[in-house]
Amino acid sequence: MALNRIKAHSRAFAHIAAFHPELTALRRELHAHPELGFEEHYTARRVVETLKVCGVDEIHTGIGRTGVVATIKGRGQGNRMIGLRADMDALPMQEANEFAWKSARPGLMHGCGHDGHTAMLIGAARYLAETRNFDGTAVLIFQPGEEGFAGAKAMIEDGLFERFPVQSVFAMHNWPQMRPGTIGINPGPMMASADRITIEISGKGGHGAHPYQTVDPVLVAAHIITAVQSIVSRNIRPIDSAVISLCAMQAGDLGAFSVIPGKATLVGTVRTFNPEVQAMVERRLNEVCSGVALGLGASAHVKYERIYPATINTRDEARFAADVAQKLVGHEHVDRAMDPSMGAEDFSFMLQVKPGAYLRLGQGAENGIGSCFLDNSRYDFNDEVLPLGAALHASLIEHGLPLQTA
Repeated sequence: MALNRIKAHSRAFAHIAAFHPELTALRRELHAHPELGFEEHYTARRVVETLKVCGVDEIHTGIGRTGVVATIKGRGQGNRMIGLRADMDALPMQEANEFAWKSARPGLMHGCGHDGHTAMLIGAARYLAETRNFDGTAVLIFQPGEEGFAGAKAMIEDGLFERFPVQSVFAMHNWPQMRPGTIGINPGPMMASADRITIEISGKGGHGAHPYQTVDPVLVAAHIITAVQSIVSRNIRPIDSAVISLCAMQAGDLGAFSVIPGKATLVGTVRTFNPEVQAMVERRLNEVCSGVALGLGASAHVKYERIYPATINTRDEARFAADVAQKLVGHEHVDRAMDPSMGAEDFSFMLQVKPGAYLRLGQGAENGIGSCFLDNSRYDFNDEVLPLGAALHASLIEHGLPLQTA
């Protein structure tokens, strides 16, 4: 579906489309100046400067270290609040693109589209401040540190929802696997939990020519790598979901080709949706790793860190968000039962505190623009979808806080 076919009765989309070039310029400026979590000083400053130009009512800075929150009051007298969240941080990776707005900071890039998310929420801020066709308060949350820093948790711990007691909160993420003009959501799990596992194996080092005098931790690691795959296939119900990936191994010295080391370390991740499955995976990892190591004369210690919980939409808010999306793009372009992703998202912390929903916004055009998947060195946000994302944000406010008619 081309974006120019979005329903004409969408005031928000038509209004925001008029300043699409300005949003594109802002998005590309942010892309050129990526910053890691809790280091978004330039980004936060530009957000504040732009919000002032937009005419929002209040701007609060330093929430969760580098987070920014803006409020806009509608024309009615209601005191209800709805929150809209965008993430601001970039990734520690080298950009391979060559366009004019590529990253100016070596080793950093907006490889996940947070520059676009920020620009879309700015677009919604401008529209809402100019029109104020709602009854209540829009709370716009520009969050730091989504990429592994738990910035959402930091904002909550810094009093986000005590200072801005929203009744519900919404967020969205661009999705290159969907076409522009399409929106996806699920009335339950959207993203998995993300846990980090570190397995420390202790053996007995020695000479590679005399392995019988050693307890080889590399061999133990190899058996553990194979054995832990049985946890998902033999301990978890097929109708449940879980992933265990051991992604890195460190042992010995590459220059010491004939030395068996005394220790080996495995690092990986566990992804689940159900807390009971998560707990069972943690228990079985400890049992399997310890048992395999013991059987080979070594020992193994598992450090299990719960990083992000699963992102679970609340049913009523997911249904509401899908209805709003349908008003914008038509029912045939809204996937109300989108498959969850085993990726993770720290918006989950907000959904543990407040009802809300997380949506996906299609951006992968057939001509290749925006179709490169997330966290890729050639990824770029598709500026074509900026007005739709901003209109979706704004429409959640207008439909969630409707003006009362006489």
